[in-house]
Amino acid sequence: MSLNPMPLRKTLPLLLLAIFFPFWGCFSQNSPKTDSVYVLKPSLVFDGRELHKDWVVVVQGERITAAGPVSSVTLPTGAITFDLPGQTLLPGLIEGHSHLLLHPYNETSWNDQVLKEPEALRVARATNHARHTLLAGFTTVRDLGSEGAGYADVGLKQAIDQGIIPGPRMLVAGKAIIATGSYGPKGFSPAFEVPQGAEAADGIDHLTRVVRDQIGKGADLIKVYADYRWGPNGEAMPTFTLEELKLVVSVARSSGRPVVAHASTPEGMRRAAEAGVETIEHGDGGTPEVFQLMAKKGIALCPTVAAGDALLQYNGWRKGFDPEPARITQKKSSLKAALAAKVPLCVGGDVGVFPHGDNARELELLVHYGVPAVEVLRAATSGNARLFHLNNKLGSVKTGLLADLVAVQGDPTQHISALRQVKLVMKSGKLYVHP
Repeated sequence: MSLNPMPLRKTLPLLLLAIFFPFWGCFSQNSPKTDSVYVLKPSLVFDGRELHKDWVVVVQGERITAAGPVSSVTLPTGAITFDLPGQTLLPGLIEGHSHLLLHPYNETSWNDQVLKEPEALRVARATNHARHTLLAGFTTVRDLGSEGAGYADVGLKQAIDQGIIPGPRMLVAGKAIIATGSYGPKGFSPAFEVPQGAEAADGIDHLTRVVRDQIGKGADLIKVYADYRWGPNGEAMPTFTLEELKLVVSVARSSGRPVVAHASTPEGMRRAAEAGVETIEHGDGGTPEVFQLMAKKGIALCPTVAAGDALLQYNGWRKGFDPEPARITQKKSSLKAALAAKVPLCVGGDVGVFPHGDNARELELLVHYGVPAVEVLRAATSGNARLFHLNNKLGSVKTGLLADLVAVQGDPTQHISALRQVKLVMKSGKLYVHP
């Protein structure tokens, strides 16, 4: 029996519409409109520095075109208006230390992620991580190392920038740089050369070539491990010499790129600071002297308190029931010393150790450790924007800046956990979560 082609041609468009219409919302979320005009009327606006009442914010295209008291702003006709009662509008949050290509270590150990998970699997999972991060209100992330996944972070950034997948704006480090023999995975026969979670380089010629190669392959910044757990008894010890670290900074700086350093020992931190890195990650063992040096040089500390908290719980600490571990006590002490020395605070949780999308955990813990909520919010918005050289584009609710905006239920300057009640997410004027 043959089919009459005329009815088929007439009905085919309707059949295709019936098949694809249910999925249209999914596609539109990934590529939202960019030409709309919005008027946002929240109860409160945190502009990146302070809290305001009776403000209105106007967005046209990708930028904020007006922000200020209702009485001083002329509202455009024909705009889409969102009344946001009981909500606080604030700049898109900026995650200072993330690894989108990692997932929590209580799911799969770091060693197994690096050695056993195919890169395609890790990228597929990272695609979800990027979406979770954005929908949690973090519109920009500094991703500090692909941890064995090569330059997959560069590709992930490109996919987001091209609108292929939804996700935060990314600053990426690529492979990160380690001293030969210092990093991992470890524990294998010396007869085997095991793939590493970063790129080894040593000495003037080798370090120069590796830094330039990473820049050429898309790194926005250079991350170096100034110390690591490779001491005689597995304790953290410095890796690179001061001269090597200065070389890394000099080569990167000549291309306009910053250097950040993983460092947790006083000597590793001192060398990194003397070399001129822009931020020091972790800093658990920092001393008053080291923090004074960092403050003098304007070097920020990214304490990553949430990562240590998560790792201890994975290792059996029953938080809220067991006594506080010594590592937590030390972390609180070093953070207090850093703030007392006026070291700039970078907010970043080392996300990937714990779930992506749970980025607010770092901000909550910083408040729990004694940092005022308003200071944490400043650091996670205008502060991180300044540290990452983005303050001419992001980090504030200000006319002319990109419209990266988040609305949350409640007032996070009083209750930081309000950041978990996300009601609106806008990145460059595109809505990803809306009322």
